[in-house]
Amino acid sequence: MHRLLSALGRGFKTYVGWKRLGIVASVLIIGFAITSLVRTLKGVDSAVILTALTEKTPGQIGLAALFVVGAFCTLTFYDFFALRTIGKLHVPYRIAALSSFTSYVVGHNLGATVFTGGAIRFRIYSDYGLTAIDVAKICFISGLTFWLGNLFVLGIGMIWHPAAASAMDLLPDSVNQLIGVACLAGIAAYFVWIATGKKRRQLGQNGWKVMLPSAKLTLVQVLIGVVDLGFCAMAMYMLMPSEPYIDFVSLAVVFILATLLGFASHAPGSLGVFDAAMLVALPMFAREDIIATLLIYRVLYFLLPFGIAISILGMRELWLSVVKPWQEKRAAAGHPLSATATVRQVAQRRSSNQG
Repeated sequence: MHRLLSALGRGFKTYVGWKRLGIVASVLIIGFAITSLVRTLKGVDSAVILTALTEKTPGQIGLAALFVVGAFCTLTFYDFFALRTIGKLHVPYRIAALSSFTSYVVGHNLGATVFTGGAIRFRIYSDYGLTAIDVAKICFISGLTFWLGNLFVLGIGMIWHPAAASAMDLLPDSVNQLIGVACLAGIAAYFVWIATGKKRRQLGQNGWKVMLPSAKLTLVQVLIGVVDLGFCAMAMYMLMPSEPYIDFVSLAVVFILATLLGFASHAPGSLGVFDAAMLVALPMFAREDIIATLLIYRVLYFLLPFGIAISILGMRELWLSVVKPWQEKRAAAGHPLSATATVRQVAQRRSSNQG
C-alpha cells in the first residue's frame, strides 16, 4: 500500500503537479462563474439598475466608504506583522503600510497576486536590504493571516447560519455545519501544534525556512484577519437593499465564500466570479438591486484604491528615478565649488592676519 501511494505521488508530481492542477481549477471556476453570470443576467433591465443606483443614499455610501477605509487600514498590519515575525525590525510601519496597501490593491486588481504583489513588495523592501526570500516569507505570513481570519469567521458563520451557504454550494445544512466545524477544528489543531513546540515552529527546507508566529501572536494574526474581513463585509452590508431583510452573519458567510472563490480563480479583481457567486447566493433580492450594490462596492473597494495605489507608486518611482538622482547630481556638482570657496576664505583670513 505504501509503495502504491508513493508511486501515485510520484506520478502526480511528474505528470500533473500542483501548478497545473491550480491552473485547471482556476479555469473551471472562471468558466462556471461566467456561465452562471450570463444565465443570471438574462432579462436584467439596465434602467432598473440605474434606478437602484440612485436609491442608494449618501449615508449608505459614506458608511460603506468608511468601512472600506477601515479594511485597508487593517490591511497595512498584514506586512507589519509579517516583518516582525521574520525579524526584520528595522523596516518602519510606514513602509510596511505602503507595501501592504499597494501590493494587495494592484495584485488583486490585476490578478496573479503572488507575482504582481510580490514584485511590488520586492521593489519597496529591497531599499531596506530585504532579499527575494524575505519577500517570499512576508507573502507567506500575510497569506496565512488572510486564510486564518477567513476560515475562523467562515467556520462560525456556517455553524450558526448553514442555510446562507446552501444557496451557493448546494449542500445540506448539516454538511455545511460539518464544514464549519472542520474549519474551526483545523484552526484549533494549528494552535495546538504551534503551542506544543519546544521552540517556535518552522516551515520549509533546503535553505528556505520561515519562522511561524508563537501561539499568542497567532491570536493577534487571526484577529487582524477577522477585523479586515469584518470591515469588508460591513461595507457590503451597508450597501444592501433594506428589503427583504438579511442579517449580517448570513451576508458575511455568503461574502466570504464569494471572496474565496474569487481569490481561488486568480481573475483580475475577481471579476465575474465574485459577482456571480453573490447573485447566485442571494436569490431573494432583485437582480438589479444586487448588481447596483456590487457596482458601488467595486468602485469603493477596487477602482478608487487602485487609482490611489497606482498614483502613489508612480510618484514614488518619479522621486526615486528622476528627482532624487537629479538632486544628488546637483549636490555633487556644487560640492567642489563650495570647497574651493571655503579654501579661498581661509587663505584670505590668514593673509589679513599676517598683514
